[in-house]
Amino acid sequence: MPSYNAPLRDMEFVLKEVLNVDQLTEYEKYSEADGDTLSAILEEGGKFSREVLTPLNVIGDHEGCKRHEDGSVTTPTGFKDAYEQMVANGYMGMSQPTEYGGMGMPGIWHLAAGEMQSAANMAFAMYPGLTNGAIKAITIGGSDAQKTTYLPKMIAGQWTGTMNLTEPHCGTDLGLLKTKAVPNADGSYKITGQKIFISAGEHDMAENIIHLVLARVEGAPAGVKGISLFIVPKFKLDANENPGDANGVTCGSIEEKMGIHGNSTCVMNYDDAEGYMIGEENKGLKVMFVMMNRARLDVGMQGLAQSEVAYQNAVTYARDRLQGRALTGPQNENGPADPIIVHPDVRRMLMDTKSFNEGARMLVYWAGLLEDLEGVHKDEKYVEKCDDFLGLLTPVIKGYLTDRAMQTTIDCQQIYGGHGFIEEWGMSQFVRDTRIALIYEGANGIQALDLVGRKLARKGGRALMSLNAEIDAYIAEHEGNEKVSDFIAALKDAKTKLTEGTMWLMQNGMTNPNNAGAGSVDYMHMMGISIFTYMWSIMAVTAQKAIDDGSNDDFYSNKLITGRYFIQRTLPMIDTHLARMKTGAEPVMALTAEAF
Repeated sequence: MPSYNAPLRDMEFVLKEVLNVDQLTEYEKYSEADGDTLSAILEEGGKFSREVLTPLNVIGDHEGCKRHEDGSVTTPTGFKDAYEQMVANGYMGMSQPTEYGGMGMPGIWHLAAGEMQSAANMAFAMYPGLTNGAIKAITIGGSDAQKTTYLPKMIAGQWTGTMNLTEPHCGTDLGLLKTKAVPNADGSYKITGQKIFISAGEHDMAENIIHLVLARVEGAPAGVKGISLFIVPKFKLDANENPGDANGVTCGSIEEKMGIHGNSTCVMNYDDAEGYMIGEENKGLKVMFVMMNRARLDVGMQGLAQSEVAYQNAVTYARDRLQGRALTGPQNENGPADPIIVHPDVRRMLMDTKSFNEGARMLVYWAGLLEDLEGVHKDEKYVEKCDDFLGLLTPVIKGYLTDRAMQTTIDCQQIYGGHGFIEEWGMSQFVRDTRIALIYEGANGIQALDLVGRKLARKGGRALMSLNAEIDAYIAEHEGNEKVSDFIAALKDAKTKLTEGTMWLMQNGMTNPNNAGAGSVDYMHMMGISIFTYMWSIMAVTAQKAIDDGSNDDFYSNKLITGRYFIQRTLPMIDTHLARMKTGAEPVMALTAEAF
């Protein structure tokens, strides 16, 4: 059975040594968020993930969820007990508002805990993950009465949440949405329609499920301008705001999926279900996108998490599996063969994955810190920068990280040879579970279009200009440090190539939009590689300083070796993406539709 051990040393390196999350204690909101408390939470979170969630991962994959004739759903063996343990440990309320029963800790702490849970059991982690997104949407868009009614019990884990967007005839194009909302005399609405692909739509782990549903009020404008957002609970609330009569919402079926079998991905039927509008009429997408943007960061984190657990198991196998001899001569002279970790191609796959994982962790946590600082920083210009960076980074984190994670999990499966194709080794599940991350919360092609078509041009390109200015300042600060000069030179090169790609898009995307469309994924990968180079440069400077200060911990020297692998072996891919993008739309669009 596969195993998982949270990479606590690397997590704390990024959180404490590189990002200095202790800076958050300077703000009253996070004054109690000290490093010792964080270490304790990570330690316990790692133990819970290792001992409780990891053994359930294979069980969830094999059993899946079961729908019964009455529409109810039971989760795999052990999931309900694990959920109760998670709630008892306070995970649900860790970063939630204290006024509604949360602990009020930084969101980056929650992100780190989420990485561990997603690595141990991605399907399970989706249940609290969707709930946290729904909590955020209600916190931002809900009325005071809605917050008071729903948030305390969702934060306590008594109730869970979902997001309902997709319908059988519309996914990305929400303007085609048909679910309707008819107003009642008491201010509520009757919601009727069908939603598909609804993660955690029905289950047995909580006493109520709070669905957030996009619907169109009768007479609303066509397209996305006429969409409203509604709270639709599984059970209506009685006079004491406890679950009462069943609402008109049922699970019609559970989707038969490639992976994440332990999560109940449902077809949800709404038949005159009682719902309550969040925010203004026809402005529902604005609130829902708050939830979706948070979810996109979480999906990028899921890619990292699956790559990490696949890597850990591949390393164990590569150390143990004896096959062939090292090209330079036997390394295991008393054995029949050498462990496969001596072979350069196996090392290539492991190093590709290791350098990706550590760069991805830095990027995801950096985004988490920016989100926390945006909410508490006193300088309006700094808050503006955080918002700009998050807007620019979100499609890259979601798209680039999951694209790369798909390849790294496949590489880790490849290290197993034929055993990787056999279910009992568990590598197949990591590949299958990762695959959805490239699709949901906006397919990666859509993320690339969002980056090129919206995020680059937003506010006159201010975000990218601000990021470039920060990188230039970092280069200027550290280019005299000969011990990390290769990282700084690599960062200069990455920035130059990304600027060349950006200029090409500006010059050619306007004249022919298909040029932007054809090159958008390559550009997203260029930006991903560039930002990873920045992340690796920051980590390299931190690691080198620790060595210069007298540390003999091999962790730091190994960090530098891994970072140099990235700039020597992965960074050159930016040239390939740039060359592909600059061919424009012509080779992509040349064939007629009938010729395919």
